[in-house]
Amino acid sequence: MSDSIQVPTMAQMMAQGQSPEVLFWVGCAGSFDDRAKKITKAFVKILNKTGVSFAVLGTEESCTGDPAKRAGNEFLFQMQAAMNIQVLNGYEIKKIVTTCPHCFNTLKNEYPELGGNYEVLHHTQFLKSLLNEGKLKVEGGSFKGKRITFHDPCYLGRANGEYEAPRELLRKLEVELTEMRRCKSNGLCCGAGGAQMFKEPEAGNKDINIERTEEALDTKPEIIAAGCPFCNTMMTDGVKAAEREGDIEVMDLAEMIATASDL
Repeated sequence: MSDSIQVPTMAQMMAQGQSPEVLFWVGCAGSFDDRAKKITKAFVKILNKTGVSFAVLGTEESCTGDPAKRAGNEFLFQMQAAMNIQVLNGYEIKKIVTTCPHCFNTLKNEYPELGGNYEVLHHTQFLKSLLNEGKLKVEGGSFKGKRITFHDPCYLGRANGEYEAPRELLRKLEVELTEMRRCKSNGLCCGAGGAQMFKEPEAGNKDINIERTEEALDTKPEIIAAGCPFCNTMMTDGVKAAEREGDIEVMDLAEMIATASDL
C-alpha cells in the first residue's frame, strides 16, 4: 500500500451528509509529537486498509483536559471538557477510538458527568474487535518468534482493567511474549502519568522511567511494546539512557500490526 492515507474530518463528512462508524480521537501527543505522529499514521493506515468508516475532528479537537486535571487545575479541565463535549455532541458522536490511554480514560470515565456520553475504546480494544470480526488479518511477519515484553499503560490497565486486548494482538503477531516481573495489575508506571510528563522529576536516587526500563531490559527483549504515546517516550528515553537504542526498539502495537501487515 502506498503512503497516501485518507483522513476525513467530521466537518467534511457532515457536509456530505455522512456520519462515520467511529471518531478517531488523535490526542495532543498523536497530533504534535513527532514520535507519536508515527503511531497515528500507523493506526490510520490500518483503518484505511480495513475499510472502517472514521473521521477526526481536526482543528476542532482540543486537549481532553487530562494533564490539567491531574495537575490539580479542575477549573481548566472543566473548561476544556465542556468545549469538547459541545463539539462532540454537536456532531452526535456515539463511538470514539483513541491511541492514548489518558484520552481514553478521561473521555470514558470523566466526560459522562459533564454531559458527554460515548462508547470509548482504546485502539488495542478496537483492533481486537476488528480481528474478531474478520476485518483485520494479522500474521507474525517480521515479528514472528521475536522476544517482546509489553509495558501496561496505567490508564489502560489498572485504571480500566484492560490487560488482554494488547496481549491478544501480540499473540496474533506470533511473538515470544515475556512478561516483566511487575506486570498487569501489579505493573509499574513509566513515570509520565499525572501530568509528570510535562515537568522535571523531583530529586531522588533514580527516575521512574529508568527503573521501569531496567525491568523491561531484564526480560532481554528485542522490542518493548507499548500502547501509549507517553509510555513510548519514557521507555525510549530509558533505552537511550541504558545505551541500548541500537538493539532494542520501543514500538506501539498499532505500528507493529501495520508493519506486520505491510501497510
